[in-house]
Order: sequence, then C-alpha cells, then structure tokens
Amino acid sequence: MKLTRDVPLTALLTILVSMFFITCGDEKGTDPAKPSVPTVTTAAVSDVTQTSAQCGGTVTSDGGATITECGVCWSTNPTPTLADNKTVDAINAGSFISSITGLTASTLYYVKAYATNSAGTGFGEVFAFFTGTTVTDIDGNEYQIVAIGAQVWMAENLKVTHYRNGDPVTYTPDVVDPTSPASYYCNYSDNEINVATYGRLYNWHAVNDSRNIAPEGWHVPTDAEWKQLEMYLGMSQEEADGTGWRGTDEGGKMKEAGETHWAAPNTGATDEKDFTALPGGLQGWEIFDPTILILRKYEEIGAATWFWSSTENPGDNQTSWYRHLHKDHAEVYRGSDGNKWSGLSIRCVKD
Repeated sequence: MKLTRDVPLTALLTILVSMFFITCGDEKGTDPAKPSVPTVTTAAVSDVTQTSAQCGGTVTSDGGATITECGVCWSTNPTPTLADNKTVDAINAGSFISSITGLTASTLYYVKAYATNSAGTGFGEVFAFFTGTTVTDIDGNEYQIVAIGAQVWMAENLKVTHYRNGDPVTYTPDVVDPTSPASYYCNYSDNEINVATYGRLYNWHAVNDSRNIAPEGWHVPTDAEWKQLEMYLGMSQEEADGTGWRGTDEGGKMKEAGETHWAAPNTGATDEKDFTALPGGLQGWEIFDPTILILRKYEEIGAATWFWSSTENPGDNQTSWYRHLHKDHAEVYRGSDGNKWSGLSIRCVKD
C-alpha cells in the first residue's frame, strides 16, 4: 500500500495490526468454530463373569464436531489404549453400552470409555474389574470382592491363620515383648464365633511378614492405596494427606448401612460402593511395664473398626499407618499412633 497524505500513519498501522491478528488467529487455532477433542465419562462396570463384562460411557461434549467412533478400550495394563482391545458402539442420547467379551478368568482388567471426532480422541476415567466374584486364601476361606475405581478390594475382613507358604501364624500370647518383631493374630474376645462375621485381628508384624499374610495375587494396602480409595470416594489430595478425622462422608460410603452390625447412629453409612466395612473392634494391651505389654484387652466391637496399612510411620519403628471408622463419624480417621502389637482388621487389595 502506498503511503499518501490521505492515509495517516496511525490508521495504516491499525489496519496492518488487525490483519495480522486475524491471520495469526486462524493459524493458531483461536477460531471459535474449530472443533476440540470430545469429553466422555466411563460408566460403572457391571455383569462381570469369568469371560465377559458390561461397561460403556456418556459423551458429555462432542467438541463441536460429529462423533465418528465411541466405545471402551481395556487391558490388563492400568493404562489401556485403543491399540489394546476396544469396542465400537452406537450412541443413544449421548450414552452408549459396551459388551466386553473374550476375557480370561480370574484376571484383573482396566477399562475406560473413549470418543473420537475430527479433532482427536477423548477418554474417560479408568475403572478396574476382576473376572471373578471371590478369592480364596490358603485355609480355604472365601471372600467376596468389589471393584472400586481403579482398585479391586476384598469386601470382607481377612480370616486366614496361615501364611501363603503354609506356615502357621501364631495366636497372640498373654504377655509380649513390644520390641520383638514376632507375628500374631487373635479372635475378638478370644471367641471363634466372632470370626465368621468380623474376621480375625492381626498385629502389624503379621502384615509385614515376608511369608505373606494375603492370598496369592493380593496384598495388604499401603497408606497410598488407602488414600487412592479415599480420593475416589471424594476426598481431596490435601484431605487425604492429613491426619485425624478427614473428609466429609467417605467413611460413611465405606461402612455397611443400617444397624445389623453397627451400633446406632452409624452416622452417614451408605456403603455406596459395597466396601461393607464392619465394626470388628480392636485388640489392645494393658501396659504395666515399660518393656512388657500384659493382658490382652478388646474394645468397641459393634462401634468401630481399624484397618492396617503396610506402611510404617517414618522415624518411629514402633508405629504404622492405619484407618479407623466409627459409628459416630462419617469421616475416615488416618493415624499412626497405635502400637504395632495391637490387633487390627485387614482388608486386602488386588496386586
């Protein structure tokens, strides 16, 4: 353009700047008409058998372009991709149902929904499921299991009296040396009748024993794995990292609903994800000597439960992290102030 007296310099600069932003805006993708990757959520996994399952998802936004393909992808790897196994399904009012077939029995799988348009593929959250409804320990005890988010948990407390290699776990003696790393278990009130409902109580040394207290393919959860469950149920990372009573209703979502086993008021109990925590109580000790714990004592069956983690408290080799649920609380207590000699319940999680 030729600069003349009829076109002031400022006006010319304004025109040039406008042309630059229009052109660059198109090149950099700021055009509001340009489509984006779709957003999709994964549906809960259901109807799981040894060889099949049902899942699906919902496309919450098509990204401004037609969905060309949707379904679920799955794998034994925690991060499934379209290169693994996938379905291609039809959308009905934004949602789709996926039938997963050809699975292997007694196997842990991970699945997530996907949706594709001209801009690319969006994925939903990852869920885990196990092709089986129970797991059996070395003693022949059978446990119901439940998939919660990307984890698979036992839905019952451990009852086993032998390690995975067949060695017996010793029953708790009346007098113990708290500096000894010996492994023990007990039954609440020394009564076998409590085992069928509430499982057995174990000291932390049984949790940590290299012979493995959990069934093959399972383990006692770490503190981080408990946090993963709590955050899936609604806690923030900051809340999960805290101690004491944390969160809002996450403990209620874990507790069995009603008052069949829990005493009133069983605050907030919904058992939303079928974790079915029961109030199995605690085995503690009366301390009459600084180096010897004397007299087993049992507390709060029907009112509370405690679960071990496999994670020690850094800097204190006498304590380990645990979780505590109570009839009067909907939150979850995280602590490490209990002695490793105490008897707590164990819930196992899939490897």
